[in-house]
Amino acid sequence: MGLPMACQNAKGVKRSRSVVADGEGRIWFSMTRGLSVVDPSHITNNSAPALPHVEAIMADNNPITIGASARIPSSRKRIKFIYSGLSFAVPERIRFRYFLDGFDRSWSEPTAAREAVYTNLSPGSYRFRVIASNSYGQWNDSEAAISVEVDPAFWQTWWFRVLCVAAALGLLWALYQLRLRQVARQFNIRLEERVSERTRIARDLHDTLLQSFHGLLLRFQTVSNLPPCGEPKQKLESAIDRAAQAITEGRDAVQGLRSSTIETNDLALALNTLGEELAGDESNPNSAEFRVAVEGTPRNLHPILRDEVYRIAGEALRNAFRHAQAHRVEVEIRYDERQLRLRVRDDGKGIDPKLLSEDGRAGHYGLHGMRERAKVVGGKLAVWSELDSGTEVELSIPASHASETSAARRRSWLTENYRESWLEKTRS
Repeated sequence: MGLPMACQNAKGVKRSRSVVADGEGRIWFSMTRGLSVVDPSHITNNSAPALPHVEAIMADNNPITIGASARIPSSRKRIKFIYSGLSFAVPERIRFRYFLDGFDRSWSEPTAAREAVYTNLSPGSYRFRVIASNSYGQWNDSEAAISVEVDPAFWQTWWFRVLCVAAALGLLWALYQLRLRQVARQFNIRLEERVSERTRIARDLHDTLLQSFHGLLLRFQTVSNLPPCGEPKQKLESAIDRAAQAITEGRDAVQGLRSSTIETNDLALALNTLGEELAGDESNPNSAEFRVAVEGTPRNLHPILRDEVYRIAGEALRNAFRHAQAHRVEVEIRYDERQLRLRVRDDGKGIDPKLLSEDGRAGHYGLHGMRERAKVVGGKLAVWSELDSGTEVELSIPASHASETSAARRRSWLTENYRESWLEKTRS
């Protein structure tokens, strides 16, 4: 009958009626060898739990072979898991709960449906799990589970992503190199323009101003050779000496315009040569001691920046030797990883602090010109001085601007600074 029964055998007479109920609700059955009785009050509602089972997996309505694990081809958008529960007690009342490891955050709500559908699963490993309850709501502790592997499409693979990144980096590198070439070409054009302009100015000075001075000097010399002698002649000879000195300075300026100031790219050697020339010049009032010190590893400097640094240091040295009345003049060049630093200091009479301002003294443009040159090369110029305490001039330039390596980037920067400086002078 499928029901648990408490049976009691008794001897009696066989009857035609096989089932009868007594007054206490018990049911009696007439058997071939006796009687059996069933007491409904002792019947329990417990039954065996339902057994879950995963029957099939469908990918875009195509069946997937089920084994220890299931592999789903790439680009499948709709994955369906079909499952069932085994129970002999009212199968229609079985309920299920499922969970997909790697996708779901918690178990699903109890449902009578025999399938679970997932769309657009990302490539990776998953595990589908399902449990079932019988008609009395008792959940089975055991579960049915199957592992699933979703294959990636070729554009979702790691090697494809690596190729894309490499291609993007290659494109950026190619664009960077193209930009460097364009900047280098523009810089070379502007450098040639600057050199041509300097050559033109030198030629004009030589052909006009210096020739005029030279002719004037010859006339003075002719007059000087005529009598009489005395104080007028002495003044004339003094004027001739001044004119000769002006011609010499003019020729030096022309030479500086026609070629780079430092041919060997050795800044320390060039400044040492200049300092010795100034120290041995008879026009200097004092015979000052001079030395150049270098710290760090010397580096090749960009030609334009090299000339500007040399001219800044040269102006500071001329001021120290000719006007400071110094007994000791020092130049310190320091090559750091982050900056190039140049110091020129003396123990002379110093400079009035009022003259160290941006405006300086009317008619004197030495400090102003030094600051302009420092700004052009992206450097910073600082001047410290007190009366009777000497003077110190410090120029600091970032190493990324000073070094000749990575020249294209710095050439663009230098060219732009020269252009802006030229535009400012043009406006003023």
